[in-house]
Amino acid sequence: MKCLVIVMMLVPLLAWAAPGSGKPRVQLETSKGIIVIELEPTKAPLTVNNFLDYVRAGFFDGTVFHRVIPGFMIQGGGVTTEYTLKPAHPPIPNESGNGLENVRGAVGLARAAAPHSGDAQFFVNVGNNADLDPLPTRWGYAVFGRVVEGMDVVDRISVQPTGAVGALKSDAPLTPVVIKSIELIGVPSATTPAAPALAPVTTPAEPPPTPPGQ
Repeated sequence: MKCLVIVMMLVPLLAWAAPGSGKPRVQLETSKGIIVIELEPTKAPLTVNNFLDYVRAGFFDGTVFHRVIPGFMIQGGGVTTEYTLKPAHPPIPNESGNGLENVRGAVGLARAAAPHSGDAQFFVNVGNNADLDPLPTRWGYAVFGRVVEGMDVVDRISVQPTGAVGALKSDAPLTPVVIKSIELIGVPSATTPAAPALAPVTTPAEPPPTPPGQ
């Protein structure tokens, strides 16, 4: 029965991926530029299907990247331009441990402290964040895609001036970074290289930032 349920949930994804054609991609039009994400329906089928359900419904249109931390990640997809939380669908099972790591450019599902609490909000890793990957003793943050175009836009968003805005006590861009739309743009015909690496920098050692939450 479990296998049947997973196959049924994969049907909307397969409609966008003809045999041998590659993986689905979505385009984010933001107030800072365009970002293209390649999704991983084979390794994260539940998370990708959940994300595309929100895309098709236009849920993300007019939301913001409400939490940005330089060198760590940018998070959005569930907060309006007035910095109020949008009602989301019920959370989905955590698919961390699928072999995809929270490296620079990887896209993951944000969640609260409970491991299976992720719903609509997502984040893009700005740096390599091994602390977000699962261990035998803990759940991680499920990666379900990667940025293939527009990593420079992600970097620009990550260094926006931040502070307390509305109900958010910290790390909120003082000028809203708006997700104008997210749309499915099909599948690629060739392999795209991973996001470019960050230039090496020397910084004092600091505790890891708080994981992406809701």
